[in-house]
Amino acid sequence: MGRAKIADVAGGASTRGRIDKRQAILDAAFTVFAREGYAQASIDMIATEAGVAKPTIYNHLGGKENLFRHAMAASADKTTAKTLAVVSRLTVDVPDLHNAFVEVGRELLDCYCAEDSWALRRLLHAEIVRFPDLFDMIGANGPSQVAEAIADRLARLALAGRLRLTDPVEAGEQFLALLTSPVAGRSALGTRPFDDTQRQHAAQSAATTFLRAFGAAPPAEPSVA
Repeated sequence: MGRAKIADVAGGASTRGRIDKRQAILDAAFTVFAREGYAQASIDMIATEAGVAKPTIYNHLGGKENLFRHAMAASADKTTAKTLAVVSRLTVDVPDLHNAFVEVGRELLDCYCAEDSWALRRLLHAEIVRFPDLFDMIGANGPSQVAEAIADRLARLALAGRLRLTDPVEAGEQFLALLTSPVAGRSALGTRPFDDTQRQHAAQSAATTFLRAFGAAPPAEPSVA
């Protein structure tokens, strides 16, 4: 291998290592901020959690405020990616639309009820006075992307004659509200269990109610043994 290629490999490994270390710091920072809150969290705690020296954090991400912003954004990006992957499974060719809405709804609730998702929402609300712009930025890059993706799927289903709706954005908001509105209160913002049975029931109820309003044909009632 020539010197140029060896240098390229070494440079790539160095870049990869820097990216990995940065991600480890962001993950550790989010864990500490979620556990301690912004005010009580310290760079020392985060360095210990990440297994790095304190100066390494400053070199990669600067001080506590900048670290908080980046850690929150990184967590939101991961949550959004998982949620968008679920939404993509709502396609026009699903054989049973009601079951498809139940399954997608259930998986959306799994994303919504994940501990990182709850921690992100709790931190956003707790720090909205200190970081009002962060609330808007994460909303635009997270929930808004999900809402747009759901609206797109509903519009396709309507064009295929499988739904009756004129405003897919509003319909998508209503589906999400049907899914998530029971969760926050019953789980006390994620501090109490909202278990598999409760999530399945919430998804079933949301799908049935939504399709009664927007379905091309009423969904079949679940059979009673």
